[in-house]
Parts: sequence; structure tokens; C-alpha cells
Amino acid sequence: MREDTEPVLRVLCVDDNRDTADSIAALLEIVGFEVRACYDGPTALAVAKTFLPEACVLDLNMPVMAGDELGRRIRQSVCGIGTLLVALTALPEDEARRRASDAGFDLFLTKPVDPDRLANVLIDIAILRAPPSSHPSAQLVLPPPRTPPAE
Repeated sequence: MREDTEPVLRVLCVDDNRDTADSIAALLEIVGFEVRACYDGPTALAVAKTFLPEACVLDLNMPVMAGDELGRRIRQSVCGIGTLLVALTALPEDEARRRASDAGFDLFLTKPVDPDRLANVLIDIAILRAPPSSHPSAQLVLPPPRTPPAE
């Protein structure tokens, strides 16, 4: 990402599989997000307090603290108000959907995740959350409205 640009979205990726967390983080950095990767729930909670993520991609099935519990705790913290929670798991779909829903996740994806799909979902969220003046169409200079001729 260029140094002179503002990141599109701050994303926290949490997975006990370091390769998965680091790969997702690298992909999202390429897209232009500011990303932090963590490998367990307690570390992720500590990072979230200062990083203030706008979105969290959380593995549901982790030791020490499961992703659904982590999601609940993030939502209860100051940084969690309005934070998009994305569940990412290889658990059986019915169980994982129930757990993600019960914990208040906004989105559920299964592993292996399509990197383009994940990036596009987060980009869509960033666009929807962007203030109107930052949208490219807000930069257009439109001609004044035409008035009908006087009769």
C-alpha cells in the first residue's frame, strides 16, 4: 500500500493456523486494507483494543478461546460496536452457522475461502460505509440544471 493513502478498512484476521491468518492478511493488504493477524483469542482482544478494527475475520474453531466467544467479546468491547464479524471455519456447516448466528456474526464463510470473494465482500462493506464525499461520483462537476424556456 502506498504511504500517502488512507487504508480502505482496518481488518483483524484471527486463526490458530498461522499460515491461514498470514495468507488472508497478506491478501487483504494487497487490496489496500490495514490488517493485523493474530493466532489466538486473548491476543486478538488485546490487539483489537488499540487497532480498533472495522472488520474481523475469525476462525470459529480455535483452542484457548473459540472464535464465536471472541466475536462476542469483541462486540461487547468499545471497539466492537459496528464492527463487521466474519466467521471463517472448516466445521460442519450446520453447526458452524448456528454458532456464528448465536454469536452475532454478520457473515459466514467456509474454508477454504475464495480469496477474491472475501476481498470483494470486505470491499463492498468499505464502499457502503464510506462517507458520500469520498465516493468518486462526488468529485464530478455537473452542469447547472436546465430551466425550461419562458412562455
